[in-house]
Amino acid sequence: MRLKNEIKCDVLVMGAGIAGIMAAISAAEAGADVCIVSGTRICSGSSFYPGTWGLGLVGPESEADEEDLKSVILKVGEGMADPELVSVLVSHIRRGTDRLKAFGIQLKEAENKGEKEFIPCFDYKNRDWHGIVKDSAREVFLARLEELGVRCFPSTRILQFITTDGRVSGAAALTEKGGLTAFSCKSLVVASGGLGGLFQYRLNTDDVTGCGQYLALRAGAKLVNIEFMQMMPGYLSPAPKTIYNEKVFKYSNFCRQETGRSIFEDWRKADLEERMEVRSTHGPFTTRLPSAPVDIRLFTEFLRNPRGVTVTYRESLRENQPEFIRTYFEWLKEEKHLTIDDPIQLGIFAHASNGGIRIGPDGSTGVPGLYACGEATGGMHGADRLGGLSTANGLVFGEIAGKAAAGWSSSISGPEEEWAEVLLSVIPNAASYLKQIQEMNFECAMVIRNGARAELALNRLERIKELCRCEAGYLETGDDTAGLAVSCRLTAALYLSECLMKAILLRKESRGSHYRWDYPEKKENLSKRILSVWYDGVKTGWE
Repeated sequence: MRLKNEIKCDVLVMGAGIAGIMAAISAAEAGADVCIVSGTRICSGSSFYPGTWGLGLVGPESEADEEDLKSVILKVGEGMADPELVSVLVSHIRRGTDRLKAFGIQLKEAENKGEKEFIPCFDYKNRDWHGIVKDSAREVFLARLEELGVRCFPSTRILQFITTDGRVSGAAALTEKGGLTAFSCKSLVVASGGLGGLFQYRLNTDDVTGCGQYLALRAGAKLVNIEFMQMMPGYLSPAPKTIYNEKVFKYSNFCRQETGRSIFEDWRKADLEERMEVRSTHGPFTTRLPSAPVDIRLFTEFLRNPRGVTVTYRESLRENQPEFIRTYFEWLKEEKHLTIDDPIQLGIFAHASNGGIRIGPDGSTGVPGLYACGEATGGMHGADRLGGLSTANGLVFGEIAGKAAAGWSSSISGPEEEWAEVLLSVIPNAASYLKQIQEMNFECAMVIRNGARAELALNRLERIKELCRCEAGYLETGDDTAGLAVSCRLTAALYLSECLMKAILLRKESRGSHYRWDYPEKKENLSKRILSVWYDGVKTGWE
């Protein structure tokens, strides 16, 4: 099908969270004509997720602290982080923070920043900490985009990248009103968030789908570290998909709904207290620490009972609320109308991706004209990620990728194509198949993984692929686009899930957030990264 290139720009940004916005601002400041596209609204994605009490930003306290922070990132990354990307990230965080302040975005400062609750997840000491006030950020970012002349396209879903002579030169998109259009660009920045949309239970908004990673993969980019995902507790009810504050683990009771008895009643009291003390220092699950059995038990109970585990708080929590915890409960009361006296039902959710599109220090992907930044990328984190560095990653590499994309676009000359050839199909049962994949990934690729489950999942994916091939109908015109968006999302989920399952199978060990119960120990000879590439289908292997 032919689409007219109705919208022309130098740089097209896919995604409108902090990474995408910083990329758009940076490219525009470099003199590029920029368009930014979001599946929902501008200022969206995990950066503006409504189910959390704050957006933390962590960085080095000083230049002298940079080397220590780098070493800790590499340590918790367990050999999976790229030292060059880590160095770029850490050395640019202070600039990113200063940029936010210069824009006029309101940042919260800790009154008692020396309290241990302000130590970032998986870190051992306090760092430079700021909380980004989301309402302030949204207002300032939108004003800055307008001031720079960045054209914004909310509720617009990119369905396919367009290439010219091996270069990414545009994208086909479904507009807010349901019509098809095409963007012509000289460079494209993927900033579309992580892979939470692959899972039934996820602490993400619905615009976090993984489509950016899939389209980059099909264009020739590589995916790295895709098996490392952050999984953490969240509310099932009330206030579904609210993030549970890990700092209150040691003050919490976890009980089965049917009996009211503790899910840890078979544990020695001393062992439980020791594990809960450690578990209160980090949000996501990890195999590195003695707290791992806590998450494994919580997830096992969640698999057994989809209503989750009942959580209540001990009296000692009322008597001792450090600033970080007090702020959480104040937010919970104001935003979710819940108090410390309200029991909650808890489950384990997919939260954030530590891996994604492999990039260089300038945000390049190895594909001419294609750049990436933010949670859509991998390499600057490893098997585990320090808390507050996802925001830092978006700030730092958003600015870097936007500037590099603008520089690349200035080198492209020649007549622009008036028309684009695209091949789009609608799969009638796409929504049902997507739901099946999300449920399967919850069962096979969350906290507890093993080879048999991954093999079973790959077989299921092949069956769904075959059904899709039989049912798909190609669009000949843009007149009837019903079901097109979910069909494209399904295709992305199919192949990204295949990448994930093949990586799980290949990594026959437990490392960081990746736990194979059939291979529960870490193996030093597997201290290397796994890459996924597209070569007439998904191919997965060691770097």
